[in-house]
Amino acid sequence: MADDAKHPGGRPRSRWRLAAWSIAAALILLPLVGMRFTDEVDWTPADFACASALVLGVGLTYELTVRTTVNRAYRAAVAVGLTAAFILIWINGAVGIIGSEDHPANRMYGGVLAVGIIGAVIVRFRAYGMARVLVAVALAQLLVAVIALVAGLGFTGPITVFFAGLWLASAWLFEKAAKEQRPTGETL
Repeated sequence: MADDAKHPGGRPRSRWRLAAWSIAAALILLPLVGMRFTDEVDWTPADFACASALVLGVGLTYELTVRTTVNRAYRAAVAVGLTAAFILIWINGAVGIIGSEDHPANRMYGGVLAVGIIGAVIVRFRAYGMARVLVAVALAQLLVAVIALVAGLGFTGPITVFFAGLWLASAWLFEKAAKEQRPTGETL
């Protein structure tokens, strides 16, 4: 690759990876800067620890993906799925989706993520299976919205459509990755 330099050990170092990790660090430091200028941002050490763990977890998961596959569609599918999970956790923890961040109904979104995690393990992270898992995650996201609406907890339509769209985009990319991995003429 043209933008890769070599580590002393001979392993390539991507400028894109360096930029991504720099953005991740800035994301964690941004509230610290905000706290210096306004009382509206009030993070505790626990908030920084949780946010750091979330950013680090997403970053390391994507790094593992990059190191284990060269399939660009698979990498993109993982990136979209991780982005959706990251945003879902961040919004839900910061302000909540159903009511405030403390509303117990927001715990249902943990179930949405559990569908993805458990499904990924069951299909052993294979592209074809992951496509199906991400469709199930989108359906779980929609189910949470229906439950919230029926229970009179509020209408979460726009944000539900946003997340379902991300899950389905990831599913489509996994499907594309599965097709790229199969020899021509082989059926799914």
